[in-house]
Amino acid sequence: MSDAFDRLRAATRARVALGRAGDALPTAELLELRAAHAAARDAVHAPLDAEALAGEIRALGHEVVRVHSAAADRAEYLQRPDLGRRLASHELEAGEHDVAFVVADGLSPLAVHTHAVPMLRAALARLDGWRVAPIVVAEQARVALGDEVAAALGARAVVVLVGERPGMSSTDSLGLYLTWDPRRGRRDSERNCLSNVRPPHGTGYDAAATTLVMLLEESRRLRLSGVRLKADPALGA
Repeated sequence: MSDAFDRLRAATRARVALGRAGDALPTAELLELRAAHAAARDAVHAPLDAEALAGEIRALGHEVVRVHSAAADRAEYLQRPDLGRRLASHELEAGEHDVAFVVADGLSPLAVHTHAVPMLRAALARLDGWRVAPIVVAEQARVALGDEVAAALGARAVVVLVGERPGMSSTDSLGLYLTWDPRRGRRDSERNCLSNVRPPHGTGYDAAATTLVMLLEESRRLRLSGVRLKADPALGA
């Protein structure tokens, strides 16, 4: 039997009007909630298969370099966010690059395994004429690690593809973070973010790639990124 909330439920994956049994949730909804919570925890702790991911990226026709943050393992990564923003020793070679792409496990390696390669494929296909640095796969990495990586590579801009913090209705959401003139110490306000790349329930790869490349082109033209760079050029910068 339908009720007044059916249209709202059909339009969102959020939990709406779950009902109640006494002063608690009905058993079925409670079990579903606990299962979703367990799935979110599993997504955070799942390992990144960096070698397999690197192989998939090489199949796109791009050189791949692997790096690791200063966090030794997952436990330290979760307890010490600062270490996830710093590079451990690396062998990155500086060059002349317009943009670097860093694929970082973040808080959902599942999102990276599911969405990073098709997202890269869609974005790179739109960057004809851009000098793209070797793609970097970063383990135990947070967004700011991309600044240090891109600076070492000599890239004028960096795009970090990172697994976002899992939610109770999405465990595989990929975020894209763009920073112009990346270097250690950049603030979050100096980045642009495209969030929730996860078709079919979030932003699709083509739509995300179109917006990302527009932002990259505007970033290069204006030599900035962050709060002053708008997703719609008509809004100004």
